[in-house]
Amino acid sequence: MPLLVFSRHSPEGGNPATFVPIAAIWLALTQPSPASGRGFEASRWIAAIVGTAVRVSAVALVFLLAACSRQPAPVQFHADGYPPKLSDWRVVYRDGDKLALNQGVVPFDLNTPLFSDYAHKLRTVWMPKGQAAKYEPKESFDFPVGTILSKTFFYPKAKGGADAVARTYDESRDRSGEGLDLRNVRMIETRLLVHRAQGWVALAYVWNAEQTEAELARTGDSVALSLVADDGGREDFTYQVPDQNQCAGCHASNNTTRLIRPLGPKARHLNRDYAYASGSENQLAHWTMLGYLQGAPASGAPRNANWRDAARASLDDRARAYLDVNCGHCHNARGPADTSGLLLDIGDHEPRHLGLCKPPIAAGRGTGGHRFGIVPGKPDESILAFRIDSDDPGVMMPELGRDVVHKEGVALIRAWIAGMQGDCDPI
Repeated sequence: MPLLVFSRHSPEGGNPATFVPIAAIWLALTQPSPASGRGFEASRWIAAIVGTAVRVSAVALVFLLAACSRQPAPVQFHADGYPPKLSDWRVVYRDGDKLALNQGVVPFDLNTPLFSDYAHKLRTVWMPKGQAAKYEPKESFDFPVGTILSKTFFYPKAKGGADAVARTYDESRDRSGEGLDLRNVRMIETRLLVHRAQGWVALAYVWNAEQTEAELARTGDSVALSLVADDGGREDFTYQVPDQNQCAGCHASNNTTRLIRPLGPKARHLNRDYAYASGSENQLAHWTMLGYLQGAPASGAPRNANWRDAARASLDDRARAYLDVNCGHCHNARGPADTSGLLLDIGDHEPRHLGLCKPPIAAGRGTGGHRFGIVPGKPDESILAFRIDSDDPGVMMPELGRDVVHKEGVALIRAWIAGMQGDCDPI
């Protein structure tokens, strides 16, 4: 009989590290007793062998658990330069079939997100140990130097080829804990906003086909995709990764300073619950608990509506939230589009600033032959509805960040305009 025969599994199908040398036990059972020259000394031999096996198993189990719980190296903040790979920052990492978040990296979401060609987004924040953002009631929070904000753009996979992605709001298959299930999603890019001593820097990293690494794309990139609807209908489009200068087109929301700043992390966008691995909790409260936010009120923080939640928010609140996040970063009193007189951030309530019976200052063919930004009750005659319903680069609004028309968003704004009372006097 061979001397090295192993039982690889316990009777319960246990840990494969628990190996018991069956041949050795057989030898023990047939070993003559020193006292009699024959017979068995089975009990002493078996006890020694089994005891050794248990000790070996325990050591193996310790190593196995250590390997399973091993964390990647900590997040690496780069105070200057342009690291060529996303992994150089160690904000997210590949863990089997999962895109996981590194220690201290916190996911977040917005009440109403910016539309980006139906892309889904995984947003995260990380700050150096002992540092916190200062709460601001209206503007983006005052983040400390060393902060890294990330936003990974991805789509649920769809049948129909490598370029097929689902046009859906369903996120039930996207997540794996607080990360992403890479078996079900196609990652496109991860954008970083990095707060250095000189200010914020925007960097875009494009994922490879294997979804193992993302490379820096300072000059931008384009990805051919096909949106697949629930009914099987397809819409081919080109997803545009912005170049580094284009990032300022949205993030430099103050036309005087032209400084890049975050857009999403504002109280009114973050004031909502998030399903963390530890349980659901209000994001402002969670950030405060973690030490990532100082000065947030216990209650009464502003809250934008969820643009899709008709059961809990009025049509007006949902439309204003949609315009705020999609248009307000340019169309505000200090933004790049301030000279248009069309001010669409949530804090402005002057009807004419919203475009009501307001003639355009300079829109060229972007007017579509219409006279006013909004004609109450008549979306077909309103410039605002016309421009967001166009994919013509010389007409469409917003100018950056999309290649296709947001059909559901257009329907919301059209319904909002259709419900307005009044009329515009002839000019």
